[in-house]
Order: sequence, then structure tokens, then C-alpha cells
Amino acid sequence: MPGNHKALEMTTLSALAARIRVDIVELLRHGPLTVGEIAGRLGVSQPHASKHLKILTDKGLLEVKAEANRRNYKLRPGPFQAMDSWVRTFRSEMEERFDSLENYLREVQTKEDL
Repeated sequence: MPGNHKALEMTTLSALAARIRVDIVELLRHGPLTVGEIAGRLGVSQPHASKHLKILTDKGLLEVKAEANRRNYKLRPGPFQAMDSWVRTFRSEMEERFDSLENYLREVQTKEDL
């Protein structure tokens, strides 16, 4: 299982390696948008936005639904939930380290007070 999560996080991280793709994800946090809406809000050409939408879709971060002659892009929650779970493991580890440091500092302070 850890190997599967690692691959998922690496895929997600590589998909988010370009600032414009992070910006696209930020836009889509508020709901589905078309390529034209995304391009307009980011101030880029539609072909440029489409290129990055394809990467995000191919990496599994987005899903696309065709409605008439429009394609609506929206976030897939799974990859972001997996990333959150992975990041939480770091948070837990860091909290344990801070707790250990706090305990050590209390011991040192107690010894100095004696």
C-alpha cells in the first residue's frame, strides 16, 4: 500500500510542477470551468490552457465532461485526498519530534533550576 501512495503523490506532485497548473487547480477549487473560462481568468491563450489541462487530466487530477460543444473540467478529489493523507504523516512525525524536543527542554530547564 505505501508504494501505491508514493506513486500517487509523485504523479500529483509532477502534475503540479508548473505554476500555471497550480493556478488551474486553484480556479477549479470553486467548481467546474471550461477551457475558455480558465484561459480568460488566467490571461493565457486557449491552446496554452488546453495543454496544461491535458496534463492535469492525464495525471488523474481532473475529469472532463462534454456538454454540447463545451468541455467542463473539474477536480477529482482522490489525488488530493491521497496527498493530504501523505502530508499528514509528515505532520504527525514533526509533532512527535516537537514533543520530544519540548520534553528534552523541560528536563534541561529542571536540571538548571536545581
